[in-house]
Amino acid sequence: MIPVVGYALSLAGLVWVYHGFDWKSQLPALLRTDWRWVSLAVVTDISVYVLQGWRWSLLLSPLAHVSVLRSVQAIYIGLFANEILPFRTGEAIRAFLQSRWAGLPFSATASSVLLERFLDGCWLSLGFYLASTRAPVPRYLIAAAHVLAIVLAVVAGLVVLAALRKGVALPVTRRLPKFFLQIVHSLRCMTRSTSFAWATLVSLAYLALQVVPIYALFRGFGIELGFVPAAVVLVILRLGSIPPQAPSNVGAFQFFTVVALQLFGIPKSQAAAYATLLFVVVTVPLWVGGFFALLATRMRLGEIQAHAESQWNHLRTPSGVSRA
Repeated sequence: MIPVVGYALSLAGLVWVYHGFDWKSQLPALLRTDWRWVSLAVVTDISVYVLQGWRWSLLLSPLAHVSVLRSVQAIYIGLFANEILPFRTGEAIRAFLQSRWAGLPFSATASSVLLERFLDGCWLSLGFYLASTRAPVPRYLIAAAHVLAIVLAVVAGLVVLAALRKGVALPVTRRLPKFFLQIVHSLRCMTRSTSFAWATLVSLAYLALQVVPIYALFRGFGIELGFVPAAVVLVILRLGSIPPQAPSNVGAFQFFTVVALQLFGIPKSQAAAYATLLFVVVTVPLWVGGFFALLATRMRLGEIQAHAESQWNHLRTPSGVSRA
C-alpha cells in the first residue's frame, strides 16, 4: 500500500508542477543558464558527499579505522540505488558495503547510518525554525516539522540511554531482541567518543554546503534571490523528501522546489523551469558517480541488494533474542 501512495503522490506532484508549463518559452531560458554557475553547483554537490563520507568515517572511528574514500564510494552506491530503487534501499546497501570493507558487524554500520540521520534531523529542525522566521511556511510543512521533532526527541532519549548505559545486563534488557542490544552497544561506542562531537560539526557543514548548489543555480538561471532563500528551499526540500515516494524523489522534488520558490514571489512557470534544472544538476552526477563506484566493486547492484536485505533480515530475526 505504501509504494502505491508514494508513487501516486510523486505523480500528482509532477502533474501539478508541469500542468500548463510552456516548454517553448522556458526551454530557451534553461539553455541560456550560465554554465560557470552550473559547474560550481556540480562541484559543490560532489563535495557534499565527500563531507558525508568524512562524517561517516568519524562516526565509525571508535569501532574501526574506515577510509574516507571507501565511505564516499559506499555512499555513492547507496545514492545510486536510491535513484533507481524504491524505499531508499540504498541506506541498507551502503551499510552492508561498509561492514564488508571495514570488517564491522552489519549492526554497527546500520547504527552509524541511523546516527547520521539523527544528526541531519537535528540540524534540519533548527534550519526549519530559522526558515519559518524568514518565509510564510505552509502549514502542512509545519506539521511535518513537528512530527520530525517528536521522533527526534524519542531518538535522542535512546541515544542518551545508549551513551550512559554501563553495559550491565538489566532485567528489562534480557528479553529485548539481540539486534536492539547490538545497536545500543554500537551507539554507545560512537556517541561516547570525541569523534562524535566532530561528526556533529561536520553535519552542520554538510547541511550548509548543500545550500551552495541551490544558490549557484539561482545566479546561473537569473533568479534574484540570495543565500537565505536558498537555505529555505533546501530545508523545505529535505523535509519533503522524508515520506516514502518514487525513486530519485521525482515529483516531490519538483513540487517542493516550486512551493518554496513561490514563497518568495517567483512565478510558477519560472519556478518549474528552475526545479527542472536543479533536479538535473544534482541528480545526473549521482547517476554517473554511483555507476562508476558500483563498477569498481565488480558486483551487480541486484547482488549487493540481496546481500544487504539478507543482513537486515538476519539482524531483525525473531530468533535473535538476548538471554544475557
